[in-house]
Amino acid sequence: MPRVCEFTGRRTSSGNTYTHRGKAKYLGGVGTKVTGKTKRKFKPNIKAITAVIDGSVVRVKASTKAIRSGLVVKPLKRKYAYRPDAEQTQGE
Repeated sequence: MPRVCEFTGRRTSSGNTYTHRGKAKYLGGVGTKVTGKTKRKFKPNIKAITAVIDGSVVRVKASTKAIRSGLVVKPLKRKYAYRPDAEQTQGE
């Protein structure tokens, strides 16, 4: 299963790391030069959690930003709240 958030769509993205040489100008040098550039990956902070989606409890992958911002609705701790007969009595 890929590392993708179900709610925000965050996924692994790519970028570069730069290696520098020299002393910065503000420190009295002649400036820094880039001596190397290599590819790297930015991995999102993905957690496997249980969430309520369309009234059913499902195990999905979600980013921690989605969890903290309230996009994820977590289920109640007690299982008996999801029985079909319990839903009918609560609605009446």
